Amino acid sequence: MSSSIDRLALLDAARMGEADRLTVSSGTAVSTLMARAGAAVAEEIVARFAMRPTVVLCGPGNNGGDGFVLARCLAERRWPVRVALLGAVERMGAAAREHASAWSGSIEPLSPAAIGDAGLVVDALFGAGLNRTLEGQAAATLDAARARHLPIVAVDVPSGLDGDTGENRGAVPAALTVTFFRKKPGHLLYPGRALCGELVVADIGIGAAVLESIGVETFENGPELWSGQLRWPRADDHKYARGHALLVGGFPLTGAIRLAARAALRVGAGLVTVAAPESAWSIYAAESPSVLTRPVSGEADFMALIADARLSAFLIGPGAGVGGQTRARAEALLATGRPVVLDADALGCFAAEPNALARAIRGPCVLTPHEGEFRRVFEVAGARIVRARAAAAACGAVIVLKGADTLIAAPDGRVAINANAPPTLATAGAGDVLAGLLTGLLAQGVPAWPAAAAAVWMHGAAAAAFGPGLIAEDLPELLPAVLRSLSAEHGAGR
Repeated sequence: MSSSIDRLALLDAARMGEADRLTVSSGTAVSTLMARAGAAVAEEIVARFAMRPTVVLCGPGNNGGDGFVLARCLAERRWPVRVALLGAVERMGAAAREHASAWSGSIEPLSPAAIGDAGLVVDALFGAGLNRTLEGQAAATLDAARARHLPIVAVDVPSGLDGDTGENRGAVPAALTVTFFRKKPGHLLYPGRALCGELVVADIGIGAAVLESIGVETFENGPELWSGQLRWPRADDHKYARGHALLVGGFPLTGAIRLAARAALRVGAGLVTVAAPESAWSIYAAESPSVLTRPVSGEADFMALIADARLSAFLIGPGAGVGGQTRARAEALLATGRPVVLDADALGCFAAEPNALARAIRGPCVLTPHEGEFRRVFEVAGARIVRARAAAAACGAVIVLKGADTLIAAPDGRVAINANAPPTLATAGAGDVLAGLLTGLLAQGVPAWPAAAAAVWMHGAAAAAFGPGLIAEDLPELLPAVLRSLSAEHGAGR
């Protein structure tokens, strides 16, 4: 893994445990990692909060050891600190017990009464590996802190947040979360992202080299992940060298493909053609002189059109209608073996038939469902990231599972979690722009997974640059500024 990508690595509990193990086996003691972690959290607390009565809630594992360290660090700075422990010191692991024994203050039993006069609560109860519902005194004590609206600082993750999936198993929101070495998927996946507050990743001396050994499959989406695969214009390019995208138009809902066509052009496709029903040809033709419009009178005409080898990527679904014609056309596009984006109604044509969809896919393919469309097509259970990964592997396509935490899942198990999309993207037509943007990148020869990840990130960056009042028509016109910035920082030759 390149150094530019490793910062985007996300580590589930098993891989983070392996990173710890490799670090310890290379000569760093567990107690040393714990000391660094606790000191790092203390530093972040001091940097953000005025001195106040603080209670550190410690669990029975390594998180509790971190808690004892940070309590000692705060006390050394003359903070008024108390510690409340779930369980007994004697039952803690060796490294955590060592740090608990170095705490010179009293240790209270964990209970809601331990909140006392605190003005700040540190949650060092459980880390990202907790896979059960938070209950008992741990849940009651955190609920008491929430009831008093006290700021909470979480060590690693808010206790009760599943670090692998982002699922909430009883966690309460934190104002600040300090994690170590790399983020966890649950820090970016909702509802987990909303529970973490400000997120800080602290360096505790685990070397990035361990990432090569632990097989990272999950990443935060960002330019380092895919910018090297973008196709920047060259001096000797012509329009066909930049790719030719064909978008299948529908009627009477023409707006979706018109938005997609504009986005495909703006992201750099050399030509964009809309295959338009004859009855709607004039509507599509009037959209933009830059978009080619081909009237299609029937299925023989459609088949003749897609036989043109110069067409380098296809989009079908937006505004197409769910029915036999859309499905037959989708299957015909997939049979070409060229890159295909299936969106909206094209996905609906395969409702409850994931095996038929998998059989139809012959080449690079990207599916772009929102949650409802995904559930209608795929019969898989579990957390979003688990379902997206399983469905991509089963059908052999990249899946863009859209949402506030859009997932880009590849058939080989890689998943990118997008975190730059603002809530203003929840507007009609935004998904159609994304589909066109993605098709434009595929048309230029960008491979499916990096094309999908890049399209999702650019979509979010464009929306964030605009701010409130965004509508879908704004998005294509915001892409040039996003591309300029990417080219300046990550373009060819950099």
